[in-house]
Amino acid sequence: MSGVHKHPTISFRVSDREREMIEAKILASGMQKKDYFVRSCIYNRICVVGKKEVIYQLVEELQNMQTNLSELVKQLEQQEVTLTADGLEDIRNDCMDMLQAIIAMLDGAKYLWQGAKEEKEKSPNSGNCQDL
Repeated sequence: MSGVHKHPTISFRVSDREREMIEAKILASGMQKKDYFVRSCIYNRICVVGKKEVIYQLVEELQNMQTNLSELVKQLEQQEVTLTADGLEDIRNDCMDMLQAIIAMLDGAKYLWQGAKEEKEKSPNSGNCQDL
């Protein structure tokens, strides 16, 4: 069907200079733009430092996860689970995604509490990715 897409679109605006830099990296990588953006977003390290608002958001997110998981544990103990298998899988995926994002951010900021700079880890790939 025309005009119908299976997956949602993510878009954002960049300056002319940022676009040139991004396109140069994509060209050098030999990858399609979509694949480059997806891998960049998923595997690049993000370092968030110095903004307590961000930390508060992370703490709030973790508290929400804790509340949801506590409610689920209560339901399991009382054997009154109201979620479907798909609902449980969605909760699992949401929690795993958020925890992995938080861990990646904290890992990017570990230089703050570790003195020596450690060797940069390679991002998971198929063996043909380049650090750009």
